Amino acid sequence: MSQARFQLISSRDNAFLKDLRRLSQDSTAYRKQGKFWVEGEHLCGAALARGVKPVVAIFSESFWSAAPTPWTQAADKNIVITDTLFADIGVLDSPASIGFVFELPALRVLQPEVASVILDRVQDAGNVGSILRSASAFGFTQIIALKGTAALWSPKVLRAGMGAHWGLQLIEGLEPSHVSNLAVPILVTSSHHGEYLHDAQRGRALRLPCAWVLGHEGQGVRAELEAMASLHVRIEQPGGEESLNVAAAAAICLHASASGRLPPQEVPRL
Repeated sequence: MSQARFQLISSRDNAFLKDLRRLSQDSTAYRKQGKFWVEGEHLCGAALARGVKPVVAIFSESFWSAAPTPWTQAADKNIVITDTLFADIGVLDSPASIGFVFELPALRVLQPEVASVILDRVQDAGNVGSILRSASAFGFTQIIALKGTAALWSPKVLRAGMGAHWGLQLIEGLEPSHVSNLAVPILVTSSHHGEYLHDAQRGRALRLPCAWVLGHEGQGVRAELEAMASLHVRIEQPGGEESLNVAAAAAICLHASASGRLPPQEVPRL
């Protein structure tokens, strides 16, 4: 076992723990602190697998003595807290034993020619995280979150993304006018009009690189963005449902684009 150095904190009123509690429970605290928090071995491990280094690693007291060396050497600073304090900070259904604090990535500049997903006021954190996961799986490397979209580095989006954040370029807080800077076809999803996805897929219109616009859960894509679209697409629903959840629709559309550029044997499976 590692003999890495650590700092033990046992007071709930410790200033560091107060900041950590805000990061774990306030969806926009990361913007004020310039840092964000993830908990659990899956998300922490996904970051390390991508070579992303945390600034602080936090361990529960019961886990520290048995923590593998890669965990205890991941950050420059290790903090050990009581199991009760860890449970107080964490928000997982099953309490975690490890968490990392990361510096918020530097502001990114929009890349006009890369495969992108544009989130137009998608407000549910679970939907946003799921869309990020699909984007990463199907070769879309840039996420453009317009104002009104759920905070991309919030704890709920991070959990729903299941590690997808580490492989994506995330840009948030943009205005619809910024979308006009893209140099790839802009594809807009709709429940009620446009070409059916399976028909559009027969041509080249959906192929990467392109940018899919996914709209507000109730209101859909705003008119300003619809006017920029080179194609409007809807998904056939023979079962008769009025519309699909935006995250489900995103997975179907992004997969359609990915499958259009690859030989059949290399197409990602849903």
